[in-house]
Amino acid sequence: MAIASLIVPFIAAAQSKYPSHKGEFYFSWGYNKEWYTQSNLHIVQPELNSNYTFKGVRAHDHPGWNEGLLNRALTIPQYNYRLGYFIKDDLGFEINFDHTKYIIDRQEAHRTGKKDGKPIDERVNWAEENGFYYFLNNGANFLLFNVVKRWHLYEKTNGNLRVDMLGKAGIGPVLPHVDNSLDGFQNHPDFQFGGWNVGVEQAVRATFYKYVYLEFAHKIDYARYSHLNIYRGEAHQAFGTYELILNLGVNIPPRKKK
Repeated sequence: MAIASLIVPFIAAAQSKYPSHKGEFYFSWGYNKEWYTQSNLHIVQPELNSNYTFKGVRAHDHPGWNEGLLNRALTIPQYNYRLGYFIKDDLGFEINFDHTKYIIDRQEAHRTGKKDGKPIDERVNWAEENGFYYFLNNGANFLLFNVVKRWHLYEKTNGNLRVDMLGKAGIGPVLPHVDNSLDGFQNHPDFQFGGWNVGVEQAVRATFYKYVYLEFAHKIDYARYSHLNIYRGEAHQAFGTYELILNLGVNIPPRKKK
């Protein structure tokens, strides 16, 4: 409480030193890196009389940008974009999309429940050659509608350099591309509405010559997926994500009043 009482007046004083930037539009594009929590993958296949769970599965991302950007389409690596508007100098709204890839690791997966009408409690060697894979590889795809809070940290008098800190929080749908095989039975891969997610993000933005900016952010997201398409059934899953994000953006300042 004592620390907060010192920091809040300091930020408020810093804000008051700089001109207002109410009415700004912005758009950015960039790339990301993810780490995922372990999670339970619940499978329901009524036609097969199966209802079981893979417990504590591990997964990884596939950045793509580390394999080259100029030799492939810009949308193949894990990309992200932001589109926002400041209704006040320090308050805005943003459409926030992250194309993230989720791939279950090779592992000894613990499966419990009922399969083909019979109880099971077993270890499965999760590997493609054994008929097991689970890709959200064309995207786990987090879409958020964010509220954005901005704090001005520094601005040159000529306006050619400005540094801001931003806090963002929002909620929205997940739009995954679902591609999987369980016990050798493959689904029909496709995009679908797959549930919802919530996220918080902190970013530092450096704006150069009023129009171009570079933004570095880290983000925590929690997503719940439901009714995902699998062979003769559906999958349910929830996991947390930690992201690092680097974006290059264009800022459109408000028109000056005559």
